[in-house]
Amino acid sequence: MNVITQAFAGHLGDLELASMSIANTVVVGFNFGLMLGMASALETLCGQAFGAKKYHMLGVYMQRSWIVLFLCATLLLPMYFFATPILELLGQPSDLAAQAGMVSMYFIPLHFSFVFLFPIQRFLQCQLKNSIIALMAGIALVVHLFVSWLFVYHFKFGLIGTALTLDFSWWVAVFLLYGYVALGGCPDSWNGFSMEAFAGLWDFLKLSAASGVMLCLENWYYRILLLLTGNLKNAKIAVDALSVCMGINGWEMMIPLAFFAGTGVRVANELGAGNGKGARFATIVSVVTSTIIGLFFCIVVMVLRDKVALIFTSSSDVLEAVDRLSVLLAATILLNSVQPILSGVAVGSGWQAMVAYINIGTYYLIGIPVGILMGWIFNLGVLALIASKRMEEEGGSK
Repeated sequence: MNVITQAFAGHLGDLELASMSIANTVVVGFNFGLMLGMASALETLCGQAFGAKKYHMLGVYMQRSWIVLFLCATLLLPMYFFATPILELLGQPSDLAAQAGMVSMYFIPLHFSFVFLFPIQRFLQCQLKNSIIALMAGIALVVHLFVSWLFVYHFKFGLIGTALTLDFSWWVAVFLLYGYVALGGCPDSWNGFSMEAFAGLWDFLKLSAASGVMLCLENWYYRILLLLTGNLKNAKIAVDALSVCMGINGWEMMIPLAFFAGTGVRVANELGAGNGKGARFATIVSVVTSTIIGLFFCIVVMVLRDKVALIFTSSSDVLEAVDRLSVLLAATILLNSVQPILSGVAVGSGWQAMVAYINIGTYYLIGIPVGILMGWIFNLGVLALIASKRMEEEGGSK
């Protein structure tokens, strides 16, 4: 849905694409990464509880996650209110920062949808109900396509319309999944709201924080790259080109992220049942399968290198810039097929704190300094930033 929204914005103009990319990828993305990571604590707790057949605890853990994420979401609101001055402080052009800040304000409902959606998804994943999540996501996607066309092309709401469609569609997904759970889809694990959810919040918060740091460090890295791009020469074209590459990468990234979730749940289930060999076997199968799929999409990007950006823009300058970046984009897609699965193993095993230290080293002590060195000292521009991403992924996977 995010990619579709970006595509609609891209056909409104280059500035609209850049501002939507900054608002969605940087402002929303910073908070998305932290809250997604905090919700992933449920993959450890619910996954192991399901493996140990303590089904009633799954609903309690989900409610605890709602409480913790709601408090976190409230504390993060200033990023939306002060998005424009923050972006200007980080070196973004004033017109881009102003429009991105305006769009960010309309993304606050989207921000609060994460509070409920992420825990419900993990609650269902840990019970192996992935088909339900896929079905509801498919319905939300169809709704999003229709609403996007209605708001942008029929009612001519422009950039604000694209932001509102994303708010609406994510909340559709929330209500669909909650409706399934509340109307009897999980009779063993959901017995309604319970005061037990308020017990043990501190321990839950500590695990959620470790999970949040583990995933948000990786998620934030993409946002920092986009911010750095805004300081390059011809910033709008550079931001557009990198955002298109990240959009394509993000679209394909849903596949290894699915393996991330599946591996985390399966490893947690097996460890909860005391089956270490089963957890190891699940890891091997996931890595091999995801790598084969990643290789296929790597080849697709190389074959269609001069056409893939047409989904997002018709600007000849942006199309040319994406064409130059396609080799590194293909390599990034391939490496991204391995790294998330290994993170899933860590989540299922409860190793979030250790992975957080690895992410700090690979992303922030290697990736960003290399990107700055190549981008500004050696004048390689946006090409350097994607190259630094590829180097970091190689280090992290090892």
